Amino acid sequence: MKLRSAIYLASAALALAALTLAGSLPSDAADKIDPVADAKAFQKFFTDKFPKVKFEDFVNGPYSMNEDLHRQWQEKEQFPPYEFSLEMGKEMFSKPFKNGKSYEDCFPNKGIGIRQNYPYFDEKEGKVITLELALNRCREANGEPPYSYVKDEMAALTAYMAFTSRGKPMDIKIPNDPRALAAYENGKEYFYTRRGQLNFSCATCHVQSPGERIRAEILAPALGIVNAMPIYRSEWSGMGTTSRRFTTCNSQIRGVPLSPQDDEYRNVEYYLSYVSNGLPISGPGARP
Repeated sequence: MKLRSAIYLASAALALAALTLAGSLPSDAADKIDPVADAKAFQKFFTDKFPKVKFEDFVNGPYSMNEDLHRQWQEKEQFPPYEFSLEMGKEMFSKPFKNGKSYEDCFPNKGIGIRQNYPYFDEKEGKVITLELALNRCREANGEPPYSYVKDEMAALTAYMAFTSRGKPMDIKIPNDPRALAAYENGKEYFYTRRGQLNFSCATCHVQSPGERIRAEILAPALGIVNAMPIYRSEWSGMGTTSRRFTTCNSQIRGVPLSPQDDEYRNVEYYLSYVSNGLPISGPGARP
């Protein structure tokens, strides 16, 4: 047991050292990070693995995996289960705050048709800003309490904003800033790192096994997975945000979820969004 503990502690120390190095990201390491090459290889992996799936259909997750599922999705879209949330979000978005201002005052283009640009790297703050975080910051700046990142109100607001961007290609930028590259690389590392009692990484399900079943669920490909957010899930009997999806995934592999909008979750959303550049925004989406 002592030997096992020593090995575990040594491994943990090495992992921590690696993460620390990645976070500080010396210039020579930054020079080796190539998001453009990453995205190209990432997209090629999925298009080679699923040659019958049209590139733009990857945003439909499990419904893109075979004809029967695709037909189910088309039928579901005639009476989409997220419609109630969309209407709620539109009403919420247009309702002024108590000070007379509104969400329109916080976002470029008054918040319409901008979903494809989130998350972005804020050079002044040195961190990734997601749409969910920006919405709550908008509320707080105008004297309103923040919403839960995993509940219906946030899902409704992001559903409406995503809907106004439907069809626009994801367009995430990584500025020429070592901190932005570090955030991207840390997000990538988080995505591929195994954790939890099941020793799964995000990639275990969504890179190695998309199209396969895990119990009754068909796993979605990682390519385009964030383009459909937020989503209605039959499993939840309701809407869920990107934050809810990340924390749920960690729980499903019997890991300890981070706090919603933790830096690591924001970084992994940054990574996943960047490698899905060019795919259309399809949110709000629906999943089994």
